[in-house]
Amino acid sequence: MSTANRRHLLHHTAASPTSELPPEPEPVLGLHFPDGFGWGAATSAYQIEGAAKHDGRGTSIWDTFSHTPGRTRGGDNGDVAADHYHRYLSDLDLMQELGLRTYRFSISWPRIQADGRGTPNQRGLDFYRRLVDGLHERGITPMATLYHWDLPQSLQDVGGWESRDVAHRFADYADAVFRGLGAEVATWLTINEPKTVVQNGYLQGHHAPGRQDPAAAYLVAHHLQLAHGLAVQAFRGSGEPGRIGPALNLHPCYPADDSAAAEAATRLYDGYENRLYLDSILKGRYPADVLADLGPDSRMVRGIRDGDLAIISAPVDLLAVQYYTPIYVTNDGGSVRRWPTSQAEWQQIYPAGMYDILTRVTRDYGDVPLTITENGLPTPDRPDADGTIDDTGRISFLRDHLAAAHRAITDGVPLESFHVWSLLDNFEWNEGYDQRWGLIYVDYATQERILKRSGHWYRQVIAANVI
Repeated sequence: MSTANRRHLLHHTAASPTSELPPEPEPVLGLHFPDGFGWGAATSAYQIEGAAKHDGRGTSIWDTFSHTPGRTRGGDNGDVAADHYHRYLSDLDLMQELGLRTYRFSISWPRIQADGRGTPNQRGLDFYRRLVDGLHERGITPMATLYHWDLPQSLQDVGGWESRDVAHRFADYADAVFRGLGAEVATWLTINEPKTVVQNGYLQGHHAPGRQDPAAAYLVAHHLQLAHGLAVQAFRGSGEPGRIGPALNLHPCYPADDSAAAEAATRLYDGYENRLYLDSILKGRYPADVLADLGPDSRMVRGIRDGDLAIISAPVDLLAVQYYTPIYVTNDGGSVRRWPTSQAEWQQIYPAGMYDILTRVTRDYGDVPLTITENGLPTPDRPDADGTIDDTGRISFLRDHLAAAHRAITDGVPLESFHVWSLLDNFEWNEGYDQRWGLIYVDYATQERILKRSGHWYRQVIAANVI
């Protein structure tokens, strides 16, 4: 198996957020976004909700993983996180303070089905109904992700995503959510970053379920793609209005030098990073070079059945793109760094990559509507003596990436919205609470929320529709 297969990645107790703050930074680039552009922020259930054992929620693989010694920084877990489950009303008020037009969140599968199957838990559905109703009351459009990595542990115990049956269990769960929340959600996203599940969960092993099994990894990739397609079919069958699509983290891949070997290695690397997921969903086929590299006896290739690609490529209404970093590929299939990194050492800060990946998707896959559902970086945020949090690095990062997105729109990319990762500081998976990605600071001991300078800047951008 090539080196491309073995790698990396991936209560409002505070004062009012408008009080005692320095002047807000002015937009400086003068770039106007289209009327109606969707300015948003994003979160995920396990990272912010807490309430791990409340109201019938079952155990997820991330509960198990984070409670296993040595798996997360400092032994941190999501039992409480940002306590959003109990503080969602004040968090909704903060979203309104920011002026958000759209909010992307995820639904916890084990909160809906404790064991991953059967009659949905009404208390779980009711929580998300209250959240969605609160968004509508504040003029914010809900965008719900069905799966953001919190597989019910009971399903992992019978094989997890290595089991084809789990893809069908996901479709059943999705159908229950569609019928429970229905027309109240304008946009549904199916699977968040299947690639990260594959690479971090089954190749590197530093995400749940913590495996290092390349043979299993790409069978998992196929079953995640199949689950996506089955959920799209379930949505169409539900008769509910709205739109649906996948959420893919895409990394533009560049040759590290101008050699033919680096060019060839980059093509294959891109196959594993991007085309494996894009081609199957939007073209109805897996990339031939990736299948050849895996080999005919691989578990993935042997696991593809007649009709699977037709299911996976069931027509979608939009594509959610998540951009964090470029990859520079060496002639032996490895990678090197070319740009400064953030506190997350895997993240190279390269705003032009945003433009490149957006225009590439439109060029290669047509005019499918696009939304950016994650873009951001961690910074070492702490309140100053006066209680302010001056995260100017985040402002610069977002301004530069939004400028790249604006350029892509100008060049014909049908980009509809942009969601900052993240609304709140939160549980950052295996990094625990060490990294802070939010527009809003969370004091985890008190659950106080403080709007960072970047949040004030973003509020001004939204109000002006300009950077």
